[in-house]
Amino acid sequence: MPPINWTDFSGLWTYVASRPLLFSNLEFFILFFIFYTLYLLLLRSFNLRLLLTTIFSLFFYYKCTGGPVNLWVLYTYPFMLLIFSTVVDFFLGHFIYKANGKGGKLFFLILSLVFNLGMLVYFKYTNFFIGIFNYSFHTDWALQNIYLPAGISFFVFQTLSYSLDVYRGLIKPVSSEMKDFHSFLRSFLDFGFFVTFFPQLLAGPIVRAYDFLPQIRRKPILSNQQMSRALILIMGGLLKKTIISDYISINFVDRVFENPSLYSGLENLMATYGYAIQIYCDFSGYSDMAIGLALLLGFTLPDNFHTPYRSSSIQEFWRRWHISLSSWLRDYLYISLGGNRKGKFFTYFNLMITMVLGGLWHGASWVFIAWGALHGIALAIDRAMSGKSRFWGNPAMRAFIIVVMVQGTLQFILYTLSSSGGITPEQMSSLTWANLAFFSLSLLLTLLATVVDVMSNRLIIGPWVGTFLTFHFVTFCWILFRAGALNNPNPPLDTTAAVLTQIGSSLHPELWGQLWDGYKQVLLLIGLGYLLHFLPTRWYNFWDGLFERSPAPVKSLVLAFIVWLVIQTASAEVVPFIYFQF
Repeated sequence: MPPINWTDFSGLWTYVASRPLLFSNLEFFILFFIFYTLYLLLLRSFNLRLLLTTIFSLFFYYKCTGGPVNLWVLYTYPFMLLIFSTVVDFFLGHFIYKANGKGGKLFFLILSLVFNLGMLVYFKYTNFFIGIFNYSFHTDWALQNIYLPAGISFFVFQTLSYSLDVYRGLIKPVSSEMKDFHSFLRSFLDFGFFVTFFPQLLAGPIVRAYDFLPQIRRKPILSNQQMSRALILIMGGLLKKTIISDYISINFVDRVFENPSLYSGLENLMATYGYAIQIYCDFSGYSDMAIGLALLLGFTLPDNFHTPYRSSSIQEFWRRWHISLSSWLRDYLYISLGGNRKGKFFTYFNLMITMVLGGLWHGASWVFIAWGALHGIALAIDRAMSGKSRFWGNPAMRAFIIVVMVQGTLQFILYTLSSSGGITPEQMSSLTWANLAFFSLSLLLTLLATVVDVMSNRLIIGPWVGTFLTFHFVTFCWILFRAGALNNPNPPLDTTAAVLTQIGSSLHPELWGQLWDGYKQVLLLIGLGYLLHFLPTRWYNFWDGLFERSPAPVKSLVLAFIVWLVIQTASAEVVPFIYFQF
């Protein structure tokens, strides 16, 4: 029998920079098993159970982020910032509730906004604004070495929604009945549990206080149906993350986006389609596991994805993609700006502002602003046309107008680059013809769909064409999103331009055979990802029901097989979840 490696065992309790704690790691499931055993033993004691979970959540955050690092003007552990933020927001929420008059409540709300948004701006956007200042005024201020705490955008938005809901009178703060030291400890524990709850701490879903707080003091009950649902979500999330997302990322997508000019247009095109399914499997896989783990603990988190690439319009896409963020932006930003209450112009203007700020929330880069602006313009166009006639309001026509907007913008950029010598005349010609070819295909499909639907007085083809065009608009925007990734070695705009140039000027479809020979497994997994995404919902309902009705030994075998499959296919390189950078 080989000796026990106590060094590896001790690594469970300390931060290892090369292996941060992820839901898809074996280390996480070992630690979760230990925690869950203690959790079940403390089911009858609310306070001890909540305290245990809060301590484990802070430990989980430490294992993901490490320390000490430069936070503000001192070196400390990132989880200390999380504790500090929790303390400040707890008291500000209490002061908002207790303040006399609307002016007093507004004062403490402004303090909450300044604190939370100021913290977010400092850690995330300081160097971005320094760069803008240097460019605008020809100065040479040095960029700051600022550590970006993982998940800061998520827990800041969560605590902000708490303060805003208390101010609006939608909820009472957890401290509303605080009278003595004992009740203070109880209410502070509840709030700390709400902010640090580990399943959704780093990448959501963003939880609203009025949904989550009532669950805290409720005795957790885990039925057979809930247990089955939790296991299905965890297993499905593991398959999405480790088998599909991580594999195609390491073995294909990252390679192409790091050096687009070294690959043919066909490889760049397939990498773009690959990234579209990679980011979906990565982020929805995290959300599924977070929801499943919370369900095991007796808590219900909101759904975050609902097969978004099936959407026949960009409005529908944002009702299906990152639902907790899109609904947060709608309720706390779009509606606060005036929503659709001040006429059409301000409705579209508010949509633009909301999506631009939503893009900036994702990262401090112009490509994220451009990504948000494109989606904002698309939402405004789609909203303006959705109430029109059967012809102009057809999903295919609405999506086509958005595609035309993007293609017109691209063509203008091409002429600008050509005039300045940024691209050769041959590249300009090839890119223009590629643009025209896609425009012609889109126009043909759109006219066919709208004519058939209008003549039959039914939506027969329009939703399908709308889905095709909406998907390609979203996928085009993902190029900007991927170019802004933190690990990308090249400037984001250079990466974007290189990918589009390669696709438009050197597609070379005759290289498909070589691409298949070199990346067969990757292409099969990309195809599998899209196949699973577009399978009818009733198929999933059937298999979910079958798993739920299965005896415990069968469930155990399925779970063991999934774990074995994940271990066999897991890469040696740790691939953090994409949204951890936000």
